[in-house]
Amino acid sequence: MMASRGYDMTPTMYSPDGRIYQVEYAIETVKRGTLAIGVCSKEGVIMAVEEKPRTLQTANVTQKIFQVDYHIGVAAAGYIPDARVQVDNARFFSQGNRMTYDESVEVATVAKHLADQAHQFTQYGGVRPNGVSMIIAGIDQKGESIYVTDPSGTYVQFAAVAIGAGSDEVNSFLEKHYKENMSLEDAASLAIAAINIKSDIKEGINHVKMAKITTESKVFEKVSETDLQDYSQKASKFAP
Repeated sequence: MMASRGYDMTPTMYSPDGRIYQVEYAIETVKRGTLAIGVCSKEGVIMAVEEKPRTLQTANVTQKIFQVDYHIGVAAAGYIPDARVQVDNARFFSQGNRMTYDESVEVATVAKHLADQAHQFTQYGGVRPNGVSMIIAGIDQKGESIYVTDPSGTYVQFAAVAIGAGSDEVNSFLEKHYKENMSLEDAASLAIAAINIKSDIKEGINHVKMAKITTESKVFEKVSETDLQDYSQKASKFAP
């Protein structure tokens, strides 16, 4: 990255070559975060993150996967406190939609709302861009969908995607192995295999947290350690 020469003092200032340095710094923060994966299948959606536990940390608790509504979840990579604030915003927005229109909010609408909020923080002095990208996954009347937002306020829909450290290599892996008609079980195994590509830990499930939303139930639920173990054993079929 070229020298900023003072153009990074505020997110409202463009450099002479048309760059907003604070947004680029925030995107770099995301690239230094641990991996988060989203995979869409014909039976639902999978959200998985790499989260290395501390020795005395309570099991089955994740700091990087959140429930927004009954049918929508979020996986984050980057500066997680920023993710918590955005998730709270998304929950408020989702419940407001339910109160106003008496129906569940669409996944795309939540993704756009969060992207709009992220963009707001690139337009005002005295604030900084959110240093987090988020995978918004869920099932609505249009079916299964996954979106990714980034600190610039961009949001894009994907069938399968990775964000965080090493995501370029992991996305190449997903492009090679992802199939549109794959089962939820295969999608979960693929997500674990994708995390293991860049993780220091190549076996077991202690470094993986996962949540799913099935097409049948349309309800966010965390994946149990028993199911994670089953998915992990089948992940070997997705050779890097």
